[in-house]
Amino acid sequence: MDKFLYRHIDNAPLIVFRIIFGALLFLESIGAIFTGWVERNLINPTRTFTFIGFDFLQPLPGNGMIYYYIIMGLTGFCVMIGYRYRMAMISFFVLWSATYLMQKSSYNNHYYLTALLAFLMIFLPANKGYSVDAKLNPSLRSTSVPYWTSLVLIAQISIVYFYAGVAKIYPDWLAATPVKQFLASKHNFPLLGPLFREDWFAYTLSYAGLFFDLLIIPLFLYKKTRNLALILTLIFHLFNSIVFQIGIFPYLTLAFAVFFYDAKTIRNRFLPKKPLYQKTEVGNRMGFPLKLLFILYFTVQLLLPIRHWFIPGDVLWTEEGHRLSWRMMLRSKTGYQHFFIVNKENGTRKRVDLTTYLTKNQRSAVQTKPDMIWQFAQRLKKEYAQKGISIEVYVEGKVRINGGTLHPLIDKNTDLAAVSWHPFSHESWILTRPN
Repeated sequence: MDKFLYRHIDNAPLIVFRIIFGALLFLESIGAIFTGWVERNLINPTRTFTFIGFDFLQPLPGNGMIYYYIIMGLTGFCVMIGYRYRMAMISFFVLWSATYLMQKSSYNNHYYLTALLAFLMIFLPANKGYSVDAKLNPSLRSTSVPYWTSLVLIAQISIVYFYAGVAKIYPDWLAATPVKQFLASKHNFPLLGPLFREDWFAYTLSYAGLFFDLLIIPLFLYKKTRNLALILTLIFHLFNSIVFQIGIFPYLTLAFAVFFYDAKTIRNRFLPKKPLYQKTEVGNRMGFPLKLLFILYFTVQLLLPIRHWFIPGDVLWTEEGHRLSWRMMLRSKTGYQHFFIVNKENGTRKRVDLTTYLTKNQRSAVQTKPDMIWQFAQRLKKEYAQKGISIEVYVEGKVRINGGTLHPLIDKNTDLAAVSWHPFSHESWILTRPN
């Protein structure tokens, strides 16, 4: 096992990945400013929907988040050029994770993956070549890294694809219903629009996505199918990037291909002037603290995506166990919710005007996600309590999945201001999805 984990390989794959990863971090951070994402999600809202338990994380006032994202982009740029790499990587991880936990109205799996990769990269010696650090400190320079540095990243992307594929094995996906819903919104897409209206095309994309997620890692691992895997990855992710516009995720996953090819091949293709590592050394063992950290990390990564199996109810409906589980683009969910406040002192009941509290994006998210519905009820309770008024909060509304029939989501007789949230168990006030 030691010869497998600790044998040294040319460090070209890790260097190339660092450069691509840093460039994507820079572009994502700066792009969030210029596309208006920061303004819509972090400046315009009077208060954001944080991950439960992180209410203390709120955006900086005024244009503070613009400067925040500029700083974060600069740390990504420092990662790309390898300048003060470790500090830059730690800084990006902290800043990015804070903004990730700060708002979930625009939840996206690639935000989560970016945070995880930033964490892992802190512990990898990715600045020992083609970096400012190595230029300023020649003693840092090296041509090799132990093989485990590639394995941890291969393990991470394997978990992503595996759980994404398993999640697609459910009736609606096999009937291509979610894909039909997604494509319907793209019917005016240049050239391909008419194709998007064809059922056979929706079925093709649906099953292609399922088999791609489940098979792409085995295809990459087997040498004879590696080039085929690369071609399929290029086609699959570029299509998703162009049609569905899902940020840096396609390019981030494409970058992982460097770890499946022979390290010397990556060196010859991308860094031909880099000194070639030609020895067959076996390095020192990983220290116990780092080994324990990785064991705990990957244990959590393997368990989090399956937690919904231990929570009663359909995760597609209840959302309990949905986030952090690689359940990507699985369903189209729409609906409406009406919030009512009852004054405990005089019994008066009135409907809440959501437009006075929430942005358009927040209003859209709060219609279908029970945890955000509960959070908004708690916010109303707190705001009225500050005025010395004790209230109850009731919610009435219906939701549909994948264009199906509307059904009630929340028990309209439950005072949501009086109940607690339990992250690893089912909330009884979330109604069961009808069969």
